[in-house]
Amino acid sequence: MYRDLTKQGLSSSLLSKVPEVTLLFWIVKLLTTGMGEVFSDYLVKHIDPIIAVAAAGVCLAAVFILQFSKDRYVPWIYWLVVVMVSIFGTMAADIVHVVLGISYVISAIFFALVLAGLLYTWHRSEKTLSIHSIYTKKREFYYWAVVLATFALGTAAGDLTANAFNLGYFWSGVLFAVLLAISAAGYKAKLFGEIGAFWFAYIMTRPVGASFSDWVSSPHDKGGLGAGEGPVSIVMTIVIAVLVGYLTMTSQDMRRETVSVWGEKEEDITRQKSNG
Repeated sequence: MYRDLTKQGLSSSLLSKVPEVTLLFWIVKLLTTGMGEVFSDYLVKHIDPIIAVAAAGVCLAAVFILQFSKDRYVPWIYWLVVVMVSIFGTMAADIVHVVLGISYVISAIFFALVLAGLLYTWHRSEKTLSIHSIYTKKREFYYWAVVLATFALGTAAGDLTANAFNLGYFWSGVLFAVLLAISAAGYKAKLFGEIGAFWFAYIMTRPVGASFSDWVSSPHDKGGLGAGEGPVSIVMTIVIAVLVGYLTMTSQDMRRETVSVWGEKEEDITRQKSNG
Protein backbone atom coordinates (compact mmCIF):
# COMPACT_ATOMS: atom_id res chain seq x y z
CA MET A 1 0.00 0.00 0.00
CA TYR A 2 2.65 2.53 1.09
CA ARG A 3 4.90 1.64 -1.85
CA ASP A 4 2.02 2.25 -4.27
CA LEU A 5 1.24 5.59 -2.69
CA THR A 6 4.88 6.62 -2.90
CA LYS A 7 4.96 5.81 -6.64
CA GLN A 8 1.96 8.07 -7.05
CA GLY A 9 3.90 10.89 -5.39
CA LEU A 10 1.60 11.13 -2.36
CA SER A 11 3.03 12.51 0.87
CA SER A 12 3.28 10.39 4.01
CA SER A 13 1.34 13.15 5.79
CA LEU A 14 -1.80 11.94 4.00
CA LEU A 15 -1.46 8.67 5.90
CA SER A 16 -0.89 10.25 9.28
CA LYS A 17 -3.06 9.23 12.22
CA VAL A 18 -2.20 12.34 14.24
CA PRO A 19 -2.79 16.07 13.58
CA GLU A 20 -0.37 18.76 12.56
CA VAL A 21 1.26 20.38 15.57
CA THR A 22 0.10 24.01 15.52
CA LEU A 23 -0.78 26.62 18.12
CA LEU A 24 -4.39 25.44 18.00
CA PHE A 25 -3.19 21.90 18.71
CA TRP A 26 -1.67 23.06 22.01
CA ILE A 27 -4.74 25.09 22.92
CA VAL A 28 -7.07 22.12 22.45
CA LYS A 29 -4.58 19.87 24.26
CA LEU A 30 -4.57 22.20 27.28
CA LEU A 31 -8.37 22.33 27.29
CA THR A 32 -8.67 18.53 27.17
CA THR A 33 -6.28 18.15 30.10
CA GLY A 34 -8.25 20.61 32.19
CA MET A 35 -11.61 19.14 31.21
CA GLY A 36 -10.44 15.58 31.90
CA GLU A 37 -9.15 16.56 35.34
CA VAL A 38 -12.29 18.25 36.64
CA PHE A 39 -14.75 15.87 34.97
CA SER A 40 -12.91 12.88 36.43
CA ASP A 41 -13.17 14.45 39.89
CA TYR A 42 -16.85 15.20 39.28
CA LEU A 43 -17.60 11.60 38.33
CA VAL A 44 -15.90 9.94 41.30
CA LYS A 45 -17.64 12.36 43.69
CA HIS A 46 -21.15 11.92 42.29
CA ILE A 47 -21.25 8.20 41.47
CA ASP A 48 -19.58 5.13 42.91
CA PRO A 49 -15.82 5.46 42.18
CA ILE A 50 -15.56 1.83 41.05
CA ILE A 51 -18.42 2.31 38.58
CA ALA A 52 -16.89 5.60 37.39
CA VAL A 53 -13.50 4.02 36.71
CA ALA A 54 -15.05 0.98 35.01
CA ALA A 55 -17.27 3.16 32.81
CA ALA A 56 -14.32 5.37 31.85
CA GLY A 57 -12.27 2.28 31.00
CA VAL A 58 -15.02 0.88 28.77
CA CYS A 59 -15.47 4.23 26.99
CA LEU A 60 -11.72 4.54 26.51
CA ALA A 61 -11.54 1.05 24.98
CA ALA A 62 -14.47 1.88 22.67
CA VAL A 63 -12.94 5.10 21.34
CA PHE A 64 -9.58 3.37 20.89
CA ILE A 65 -11.28 0.74 18.71
CA LEU A 66 -12.87 3.53 16.70
CA GLN A 67 -9.55 5.36 16.33
CA PHE A 68 -7.63 2.27 15.23
CA SER A 69 -10.35 1.35 12.73
CA LYS A 70 -9.62 4.48 10.67
CA ASP A 71 -6.79 4.69 8.15
CA ARG A 72 -6.04 8.37 8.73
CA TYR A 73 -6.52 11.25 11.13
CA VAL A 74 -10.14 12.20 11.85
CA PRO A 75 -10.30 15.28 14.13
CA TRP A 76 -13.34 14.47 16.26
CA ILE A 77 -12.28 10.86 16.81
CA TYR A 78 -8.69 11.78 17.65
CA TRP A 79 -9.69 14.44 20.20
CA LEU A 80 -12.40 12.23 21.67
CA VAL A 81 -9.66 9.69 22.40
CA VAL A 82 -7.52 12.42 23.99
CA VAL A 83 -10.43 13.49 26.21
CA MET A 84 -11.04 9.91 27.36
CA VAL A 85 -7.31 9.39 27.94
CA SER A 86 -7.35 12.54 30.05
CA ILE A 87 -10.29 11.32 32.13
CA PHE A 88 -8.99 7.78 32.57
CA GLY A 89 -5.38 8.93 33.09
CA THR A 90 -6.54 11.17 35.93
CA MET A 91 -8.41 8.29 37.53
CA ALA A 92 -5.41 5.96 37.16
CA ALA A 93 -3.11 8.43 38.90
CA ASP A 94 -5.68 9.07 41.65
CA ILE A 95 -6.18 5.33 42.23
CA VAL A 96 -2.46 4.87 42.81
CA HIS A 97 -2.51 7.51 45.55
CA VAL A 98 -6.01 7.39 47.06
CA VAL A 99 -6.83 3.67 46.82
CA LEU A 100 -3.37 2.12 47.06
CA GLY A 101 -2.05 4.73 49.46
CA ILE A 102 1.13 5.37 47.49
CA SER A 103 2.74 8.78 48.00
CA TYR A 104 2.73 11.43 45.29
CA VAL A 105 6.52 11.21 45.06
CA ILE A 106 6.50 7.47 44.45
CA SER A 107 3.59 7.61 41.99
CA ALA A 108 5.28 10.40 40.01
CA ILE A 109 8.51 8.41 39.86
CA PHE A 110 6.60 5.28 38.87
CA PHE A 111 4.79 6.94 35.96
CA ALA A 112 8.03 8.64 34.88
CA LEU A 113 9.73 5.24 34.70
CA VAL A 114 6.77 3.79 32.78
CA LEU A 115 6.97 6.66 30.29
CA ALA A 116 10.73 6.31 29.92
CA GLY A 117 10.34 2.58 29.32
CA LEU A 118 7.71 3.13 26.64
CA LEU A 119 9.80 5.76 24.85
CA TYR A 120 12.87 3.52 24.97
CA THR A 121 10.93 0.53 23.62
CA TRP A 122 9.30 2.62 20.89
CA HIS A 123 12.62 4.05 19.73
CA ARG A 124 14.39 0.71 19.86
CA SER A 125 11.63 -0.89 17.79
CA GLU A 126 10.97 1.88 15.24
CA LYS A 127 14.23 3.90 15.33
CA THR A 128 12.24 7.11 15.72
CA LEU A 129 9.93 8.91 18.16
CA SER A 130 8.70 11.25 15.48
CA ILE A 131 4.99 12.00 15.54
CA HIS A 132 5.32 12.48 11.79
CA SER A 133 5.83 8.77 11.36
CA ILE A 134 2.51 7.55 12.79
CA TYR A 135 1.20 5.74 9.72
CA THR A 136 1.39 2.10 10.90
CA LYS A 137 -0.68 0.33 13.56
CA LYS A 138 2.41 -0.52 15.57
CA ARG A 139 3.58 3.07 15.76
CA GLU A 140 0.09 4.23 16.56
CA PHE A 141 -0.02 1.79 19.47
CA TYR A 142 3.27 3.17 20.82
CA TYR A 143 2.01 6.72 20.34
CA TRP A 144 -1.16 6.22 22.37
CA ALA A 145 0.62 4.21 25.07
CA VAL A 146 3.03 7.12 25.51
CA VAL A 147 0.17 9.65 25.48
CA LEU A 148 -1.63 7.73 28.25
CA ALA A 149 1.58 7.60 30.29
CA THR A 150 2.14 11.36 29.88
CA PHE A 151 -1.35 12.07 31.21
CA ALA A 152 -0.84 9.84 34.25
CA LEU A 153 2.60 11.36 34.92
CA GLY A 154 1.32 14.90 34.47
CA THR A 155 -1.52 14.27 36.91
CA ALA A 156 0.83 12.77 39.50
CA ALA A 157 3.33 15.62 39.08
CA GLY A 158 0.62 18.26 39.43
CA ASP A 159 -0.76 16.60 42.57
CA LEU A 160 2.79 16.36 43.95
CA THR A 161 3.48 20.07 43.68
CA ALA A 162 -0.02 21.20 44.66
CA ASN A 163 -0.47 18.92 47.67
CA ALA A 164 2.81 17.38 48.83
CA PHE A 165 4.81 20.57 48.19
CA ASN A 166 1.88 22.76 49.31
CA LEU A 167 2.05 25.10 46.33
CA GLY A 168 -1.68 24.91 45.72
CA TYR A 169 -3.32 24.62 42.33
CA PHE A 170 -2.63 28.14 41.08
CA TRP A 171 1.09 28.23 41.80
CA SER A 172 1.50 24.67 40.57
CA GLY A 173 -0.02 25.81 37.29
CA VAL A 174 2.37 28.76 37.19
CA LEU A 175 5.36 26.50 37.86
CA PHE A 176 4.55 24.09 35.05
CA ALA A 177 3.62 26.96 32.72
CA VAL A 178 7.11 28.39 33.25
CA LEU A 179 8.66 25.00 32.50
CA LEU A 180 6.50 24.78 29.37
CA ALA A 181 7.62 28.25 28.28
CA ILE A 182 11.27 27.33 28.87
CA SER A 183 10.95 24.27 26.66
CA ALA A 184 9.33 26.35 23.91
CA ALA A 185 12.01 29.04 24.15
CA GLY A 186 14.75 26.42 24.19
CA TYR A 187 13.38 24.85 21.04
CA LYS A 188 13.10 28.20 19.27
CA ALA A 189 16.70 28.97 20.26
CA LYS A 190 17.74 25.54 18.96
CA LEU A 191 18.96 24.51 22.41
CA PHE A 192 16.64 21.51 22.53
CA GLY A 193 15.99 18.83 19.96
CA GLU A 194 12.66 18.89 18.16
CA ILE A 195 11.39 15.49 19.30
CA GLY A 196 12.51 15.96 22.91
CA ALA A 197 10.97 19.44 23.05
CA PHE A 198 7.65 18.14 21.72
CA TRP A 199 7.30 15.32 24.23
CA PHE A 200 8.46 17.48 27.14
CA ALA A 201 5.84 20.06 26.19
CA TYR A 202 3.24 17.32 25.83
CA ILE A 203 3.94 16.21 29.40
CA MET A 204 3.94 19.76 30.79
CA THR A 205 0.59 20.71 29.24
CA ARG A 206 -1.07 18.10 31.45
CA PRO A 207 -0.23 19.65 34.86
CA VAL A 208 -0.68 23.17 33.44
CA GLY A 209 -4.23 22.50 32.25
CA ALA A 210 -5.14 20.32 35.22
CA SER A 211 -3.77 22.73 37.84
CA PHE A 212 -5.55 25.80 36.52
CA SER A 213 -8.83 23.93 35.97
CA ASP A 214 -8.64 22.63 39.56
CA TRP A 215 -7.95 26.16 40.75
CA VAL A 216 -11.00 27.53 38.93
CA SER A 217 -13.33 24.71 40.03
CA SER A 218 -12.18 24.22 43.66
CA PRO A 219 -14.05 25.89 46.53
CA HIS A 220 -12.69 29.05 48.17
CA ASP A 221 -11.60 27.23 51.33
CA LYS A 222 -9.20 25.19 49.18
CA GLY A 223 -7.74 28.24 47.48
CA GLY A 224 -9.90 28.00 44.36
CA LEU A 225 -12.33 30.31 42.62
CA GLY A 226 -15.32 28.13 43.49
CA ALA A 227 -16.76 27.74 39.99
CA GLY A 228 -17.52 24.06 40.55
CA GLU A 229 -16.39 20.95 38.69
CA GLY A 230 -19.67 20.46 36.84
CA PRO A 231 -19.92 23.96 35.31
CA VAL A 232 -16.20 24.05 34.46
CA SER A 233 -16.49 20.66 32.74
CA ILE A 234 -19.48 21.81 30.68
CA VAL A 235 -17.87 25.09 29.57
CA MET A 236 -14.59 23.42 28.59
CA THR A 237 -16.43 20.66 26.73
CA ILE A 238 -18.34 23.25 24.69
CA VAL A 239 -15.15 25.15 23.83
CA ILE A 240 -13.38 21.92 22.83
CA ALA A 241 -16.32 20.90 20.64
CA VAL A 242 -16.33 24.29 18.88
CA LEU A 243 -12.57 24.18 18.21
CA VAL A 244 -12.63 20.58 17.00
CA GLY A 245 -15.59 21.45 14.78
CA TYR A 246 -13.55 24.30 13.33
CA LEU A 247 -10.60 21.96 12.70
CA THR A 248 -12.92 19.49 11.01
CA MET A 249 -14.35 22.11 8.67
CA THR A 250 -11.06 23.83 7.82
CA SER A 251 -8.75 20.77 7.81
CA GLN A 252 -5.96 23.12 8.86
CA ASP A 253 -4.43 20.53 11.17
CA MET A 254 -4.05 17.91 8.45
CA ARG A 255 -0.39 17.88 7.53
CA ARG A 256 0.42 18.61 3.93
CA GLU A 257 3.70 20.43 4.49
CA THR A 258 7.07 18.82 5.12
CA VAL A 259 7.73 20.76 8.33
CA SER A 260 5.33 21.35 11.22
CA VAL A 261 5.08 24.15 13.77
CA TRP A 262 7.02 23.04 16.87
CA GLY A 263 7.61 19.58 15.46
CA GLU A 264 10.29 17.59 13.77
CA LYS A 265 10.79 17.36 9.99
CA GLU A 266 8.47 14.92 8.34
CA GLU A 267 10.12 11.67 7.37
CA ASP A 268 10.07 10.68 3.74
CA ILE A 269 7.89 7.60 3.34
CA THR A 270 10.42 6.10 0.95
CA ARG A 271 12.90 5.96 3.82
CA GLN A 272 10.31 4.45 6.17
CA LYS A 273 8.53 1.90 4.00
CA SER A 274 10.83 -0.87 5.16
CA ASN A 275 9.52 -0.30 8.70
CA GLY A 276 5.89 0.08 7.58
